[in-house]
Amino acid sequence: MYLKFGKPLFDWIISLFGLLLLSPFLILISISLFFIHKSSPFFLQTRVGQYGNLFTVYKFKTLLETGQPHWLLKFLRKAKIDELPQLINVLKGEMSLVGPRPDIPGYYDRLEGEQRLILKLRPGITGFASIVFANEEQVLSEQQNPLHYNDEVIFPEKVKLNLDYYRHVSFGLDLKILFKTILLPFNL
Repeated sequence: MYLKFGKPLFDWIISLFGLLLLSPFLILISISLFFIHKSSPFFLQTRVGQYGNLFTVYKFKTLLETGQPHWLLKFLRKAKIDELPQLINVLKGEMSLVGPRPDIPGYYDRLEGEQRLILKLRPGITGFASIVFANEEQVLSEQQNPLHYNDEVIFPEKVKLNLDYYRHVSFGLDLKILFKTILLPFNL
């Protein structure tokens, strides 16, 4: 019952409230990023959503084309603030606050058997796997073959964590994951 009715309603109310509450902050970030990038402050990318349907995910653009690091971009990325525009995806019903992170085509859309149960869930801004692999970029940067390590170690573990979430999804679990996500930047 929660998954079908309560979760979408909770997601919609919290994302609307979050966007309204954070709008001055989001506008300030957008303006700052516009001046840094001299173009759109948003990064748009096709991701795999619920039932394998493709959608466009919204994020703040935190990578410079020149490759030069900028303190604001590093901060937004490390604190996961670059993910906040995904509240728009939640409001549109494409995402949930909590669920498997939406991946690029070639991963979740290729799952087989029981693993495809993950696709019944709306992808989330955060989830079990997001917390466990909060330092994924750092881990991958330390590997000789990051793509192989992702495909053979990280992705299979994310699938296990997301299946566990699917089997135990509840309002209480979502609140626990959201709370841990909010505290995450303070633990890194």
